Amino acid sequence: MSLSILYRGPLSSCNYGCAYCPFAKHHETDEEHAADAKALERFVSWCEGWQKPLRVFFTPWGEALTQRRYQEAISRLSKLEHVEKVAVQTNLSARLDFLETCVASKVGVWATYHPEWVKEDRFLAQCQRLLDAKVSFSVGVVGFPRLRPALESLRARLPSEVYVWVNAVKSTDAGYSEADLAHFTQVDPLFPMNNVRHPSLGRACAGGHTVISVDGDGVVRSCHFIREPLGNLYAADFESVLKPRACSAESCGCHIGYVHLDYLGLGQVFGSGILERSPRQLEAVPHRASSPKEPPTMSVAGPAAF
Repeated sequence: MSLSILYRGPLSSCNYGCAYCPFAKHHETDEEHAADAKALERFVSWCEGWQKPLRVFFTPWGEALTQRRYQEAISRLSKLEHVEKVAVQTNLSARLDFLETCVASKVGVWATYHPEWVKEDRFLAQCQRLLDAKVSFSVGVVGFPRLRPALESLRARLPSEVYVWVNAVKSTDAGYSEADLAHFTQVDPLFPMNNVRHPSLGRACAGGHTVISVDGDGVVRSCHFIREPLGNLYAADFESVLKPRACSAESCGCHIGYVHLDYLGLGQVFGSGILERSPRQLEAVPHRASSPKEPPTMSVAGPAAF
């Protein structure tokens, strides 16, 4: 059994300026840079010493790959025998030469296309680099209706085996037109699942058991969306906090959270590509995207050893 860690350190800088993002065009101060570098080095060193099956997913507030320290971290982790996967969320704007130093079969990339900030040809050239390196990856866009033409072009120009996802914009009251819903679903069969909040209170989830969220101080939580700490990664008794537990949130609306809810069956869909959002059997449960069954409540078992 593998432990998946969603790591989100202090990094909060980004080279893009998306209007909806609080970290747009923020540049790290020297102090912020040093604090993030220190936290990242401590985390990577811990991963090197863990010596049990491990998967790592960098989910920064900002853009990580423009920072050499994250490129080096991915390279180091990919070379560890006990690390099965090291993945990262990125806008794919950084140079990808560092992949030559990685064990590419262990690297996953979740790439977001921002047509306001990058030319399509440039973004697709970066995707080709991933294809050439045989890196597992997915690409997608934030689901603003105005981006439909860009999404359609992206889908048409990428190989069919590359999954293209759409992140639903849930913060707007305007909602989507029928044409929007049809278009997004045609590109991304799982878009209807992302366009709702899934009941999660008291439901079985891998969060806190085989998947955890860790911040720059080592604080462990079930996931990014539950603030209650479970313990600290760097504590001697860290492993004791890993056990099946019911979700304490009313609902879950973000892919990196609900993908781990047992009743949605998305583990079967994504398989080994779950961190980088790259399905292995997209056709396995397509009906669940539109009408997931009523989730069962959880029966909590005892802790499991890794």
